Amino acid sequence: MTSQPAASSDDAARSPATCKRPGCGRPLPAPGRGRNRVFCSDDCAQRYHNDARIPAPAGTVTGDQDPLTALDALTRQIAVLVRAAREQAASLDPARVRAQIADAEAARRRAEAAAVTAQAQAAEAREETDALAEALAAARDDAAAAQDAARHHADDAQAAAAALEQLRADTAVQITAIQARAAEQAAAAHDDAERSARERDDALAAARDARHAAGTETSRARQAEKDARTETGRVRDDAARERGNLREHHQAQLEAAHELTAAERARAERAEAQLEAERADRRTLTSHLTSPASDNGHPQPADGPDHRSGARSK
Repeated sequence: MTSQPAASSDDAARSPATCKRPGCGRPLPAPGRGRNRVFCSDDCAQRYHNDARIPAPAGTVTGDQDPLTALDALTRQIAVLVRAAREQAASLDPARVRAQIADAEAARRRAEAAAVTAQAQAAEAREETDALAEALAAARDDAAAAQDAARHHADDAQAAAAALEQLRADTAVQITAIQARAAEQAAAAHDDAERSARERDDALAAARDARHAAGTETSRARQAEKDARTETGRVRDDAARERGNLREHHQAQLEAAHELTAAERARAERAEAQLEAERADRRTLTSHLTSPASDNGHPQPADGPDHRSGARSK
């Protein structure tokens, strides 16, 4: 697995404002400890390094080809295929496709780890070959063993490539199924939209009818209110006339009662005057009756209650 050379001290001092990967253009995060970042994220850095690689042509590993070179080429091809599969599935972005891409990424990383292990083993084999150059027979045996191991690794890489191809085919099938489901969901959404539009039109028509009915009822209510006000005014006028008539009638009754009271008072005064006159006559009569008896020396008995009461009745 190749990597880009380290940036110089001037490039580290002048950190770019945007991501280094072409076509990204996103701003860089705030600088922290350590080296200045030139990529906005690890994904952009990995894609930049993957794009910088030169993909090897597809083919099978022959006996004359170096196994490590063939393994490196297959590893690069796996990375290119994984990136292509990821870019194809990025537009749909379903959960299952993301899981499969993650599995493929994990498989690629395992393959890269195996390639690194194979490179380390090959380096160790070369060091042993240099150290044991005088033991040509033993070196040839070690080289044969290393070649066998490399062939085994090449077979593993071919198996990984076949698995990746199968994964790509399965991903294409799943993408087709997802597109079919998306088309069905779009058709269902279109039907729902049409049904909603019909329901909206029906609701608007019902609302117009209800508004018309409400206007009619409002007009009727206003006319009824106007009639009620007219009737109330007429009843108020009638009540005012009735109150005037009752007031006049009561006033006449009060005047008649005053006149009757005055007549009764005058009658009572005449009766009182007549009674006073009768009392004066009785006293005069009594004085006349008592005067002769006093002159003869034989006083007469006073009139009894019966006689006084009879005189009063006269």
